[in-house]
Amino acid sequence: MLLTVLLQAVTAGVGLSKLGAAIGAGMAVVGAGIGIGKIGGSAMEGIARQPEASGDIRMSMIIAAALVEGVALLALVVCLLILFL
Repeated sequence: MLLTVLLQAVTAGVGLSKLGAAIGAGMAVVGAGIGIGKIGGSAMEGIARQPEASGDIRMSMIIAAALVEGVALLALVVCLLILFL
């Protein structure tokens, strides 16, 4: 199924660069979701182990999640620029 969609996109004149940009945008979003999930899971585990350090852990988790979101947003913008330009 996926192969036929890819072949149709290539033969329709969409080009490999636009196809690569679309796949790259999807990978950026999936990667960010996995990264933030790991950050949240590790933070919850750390808070469960040391409840008295929950404020520091939460602050570090928010900073790390913001950095991951920033990188994902940058990747999405680059992929969308390639897709539409």
